[in-house]
Amino acid sequence: MIYRKVETEVDYEALGIRHTGEKAYFETYVHAMNPEIHQPFHRPCILICPGGGYVHLSPREGEPIALEMMKRGFNAVVLHYSLSPNTFPCALYEAAWTIDWLRDHAAELDIGVHRIVAAGFSAGAHVAASLGTLFDEPEMASYSRNYLKREPEELRPDGLMLGYPVITSGQYAHRGSFESLLGARYDELLDSVSLERRVDSDTPKTFLWHTWEDEAVPVENSLLFAQALRRAGVSCELHIFPHGCHGMALATEETNDRGGRMKDEQAAVWPDLFANWVNHMI
Repeated sequence: MIYRKVETEVDYEALGIRHTGEKAYFETYVHAMNPEIHQPFHRPCILICPGGGYVHLSPREGEPIALEMMKRGFNAVVLHYSLSPNTFPCALYEAAWTIDWLRDHAAELDIGVHRIVAAGFSAGAHVAASLGTLFDEPEMASYSRNYLKREPEELRPDGLMLGYPVITSGQYAHRGSFESLLGARYDELLDSVSLERRVDSDTPKTFLWHTWEDEAVPVENSLLFAQALRRAGVSCELHIFPHGCHGMALATEETNDRGGRMKDEQAAVWPDLFANWVNHMI
């Protein structure tokens, strides 16, 4: 396995963004390839954004997910993006920088240059879905062209995987996530980061999963995003499992909590369903 820790190189000051200065970074979980033995696989790469309400990053939604993706023949990276008091669009810019880096290093890491899936859980799914819906918005387009020297569509992921996602800032919002994401600009930007409103025909095809019993981030978040994809004519696979609380990660013993709440045999099939989706759709 090729493991690296790579710091993102986003010059927040040059971009006019207030930031505490601690660099975001990502970790690579990449299958080693011996060119004397193997032809390139051009593997799918899963860019994983852990959740945590934009105030912390859940370790249960990082490395365990990456290793599970590797078991299925995929490469993976785990993005440790900026958190509160750093606010929008810091995490989005870091995710875009990571996509840029992955495409630049695709041949070296045996990544299919057009097989990159932005995956996230809870608030991390908001980061991933922001990348998939806001990549060509004026502010992001300026960042793409003037800072990263790429056209906006080059930073568009080829697919999205959203697990129990924070999507809407409306009736079914996880309010704390948006308060941490937006800080003092909460009233100004709240509607613009309600992502079911930002879906259009250029939004990447999407795999969604949620649990019916999720009381922290209601299942309506996934339903609203799926409905928006349907209206836009974008392919979507949606799974709603009957049982399970918020934040289940793999829903197996590997990511269970001490109280035993994070394990459910029905929900635990989602990685297999997702792998099948990737292999047929990406």
